[in-house]
Amino acid sequence: MTSLENVRVLTQSAIRIQNKDGVVIYLDPFSLTDAEAAHDADYVFITHAHFDHFSPEDIARVAGDHTELVAPASMGAEVARVADEIGATAVHLLQAGGRLELPGVAVEAVPAYNVEPERLGMHPQANGWLGYALTVDGVRYYAAGDTDQNPDNEQVACDVALVPIGGTYTCDPHQAAAFVNALRPKVVVPIHYGSIVGVPENFDEFAAEVAAGIEVVRKVER
Repeated sequence: MTSLENVRVLTQSAIRIQNKDGVVIYLDPFSLTDAEAAHDADYVFITHAHFDHFSPEDIARVAGDHTELVAPASMGAEVARVADEIGATAVHLLQAGGRLELPGVAVEAVPAYNVEPERLGMHPQANGWLGYALTVDGVRYYAAGDTDQNPDNEQVACDVALVPIGGTYTCDPHQAAAFVNALRPKVVVPIHYGSIVGVPENFDEFAAEVAAGIEVVRKVER
């Protein structure tokens, strides 16, 4: 069993990754408790503009005195306002396919959008929203963002995939399993279920359909 001790999924899609040198990365911090307001972020990555992914108050809760923000280029104005409020030391705006080398993490921006007819308007490709492939300590983590499996993300190379399974706005457990089976990571961590959308039982539905040889790890804390 892989522990992924350096990875936490606090709630929804709020992910925290720490490297061996203590560099701390957050993706989409949201609905954090006072105990989780650590002000320890070196980097905060935002996938898109929905409230449960772009939460200025939660970005402020993790931001320290040297925090850098990474976000889709289409969100430049909103992210600039937050950067000013928290005193961010840098803002990096990426488009799909963009790459960035930062101390402690190499970044590749991956398109995140819906293709299923019932949710085409929720995360349109034209919005330029993103997932991120992050290489940390030689491990490639793919945080997919709010997305369906689509022609731009179904062949992302990764060791660890963090994919949404809650349905309604993203892949449901069955669609997410098909997505992961196409990606073939070593390990998958399901996210985006059990709070705003989806239920805790979605984990078991998803795990039952993931191909043999791909380890499924439960990480959502609440």
